[in-house]
Amino acid sequence: MTQPLAGAKSVVTENELDIRGLFRVLWAGKLWIAGIALGFALLALAYTFFAKQEWSATAITDKPTVNMLGGYYSQQQFLRNLDIKASLATPDQASVMDEAYKEFVMQLASWDTRRDFWSQTDYYKQRRVDNTKADAALLDDLINNIQFMPGDALRSVNDSVKLIAETAPDANNLLRQYVAFASQRAASHLNEELKGAWAARTIQMKAQVKRQEEVANTIFGRRVHNIEQALKIAEQHNISRTETDVPADELPDSEMFLLGPPMLQARLENLKAVGPDFDLDLRSKSRDAQYA
Repeated sequence: MTQPLAGAKSVVTENELDIRGLFRVLWAGKLWIAGIALGFALLALAYTFFAKQEWSATAITDKPTVNMLGGYYSQQQFLRNLDIKASLATPDQASVMDEAYKEFVMQLASWDTRRDFWSQTDYYKQRRVDNTKADAALLDDLINNIQFMPGDALRSVNDSVKLIAETAPDANNLLRQYVAFASQRAASHLNEELKGAWAARTIQMKAQVKRQEEVANTIFGRRVHNIEQALKIAEQHNISRTETDVPADELPDSEMFLLGPPMLQARLENLKAVGPDFDLDLRSKSRDAQYA
């Protein structure tokens, strides 16, 4: 019968698993983990009470349609057509919609527009503390809370504007108000420019009409004078009837007396009855005036 070795007992003892010790170690680790988790939870709870809440709303903008521009489009297009007829329009001129949208975007991103918008809102007035420096800092923060983000035409990304506020409803409502505010300001500027364009066009048209009247009156006076002179010459040469087969419209002024007094008198009376011809082309009138 084999006898066990003296060192065998010690080997068995070293390989035994200490279950109680293992549970004590694991439980101690759980306490540390639970403590750390509880600490983070308390910090997060405190942050929710003391940290400033921020919510954002974003609006995507795009060019207006013809129907959206209404009367502004028709008036602006009418002025452009006048410029085309007068050869004043540039070949690479942007469309009416493009120019209107450009003005809207400029107002949307303008620092002055953002400042004026916040200054008249209850959101800003309710947070004022009647301290000039603090209120100015608050207004600057609110101005920075409106951010315009230009789009990328190559990537088909539209322009957009984002507004940050303390609550989601405030962010949404204030963004709607701001877009309407910027749109109204852009419309006011465009209408002022349109009024200025109409005023300039009115002055130009009045000057053109005056010039046209002067040219027409000059031509009328020259024609009356030529017929009266032809009558005098016909009387001096005792011409009593037409002595030429050339049509009257083809006769030069120096030979008009050959038509005879009866025809000349009829032409003179008809000319005076009709008066100056204001329907002639302005350029042809200008040439006639030079020869008068």
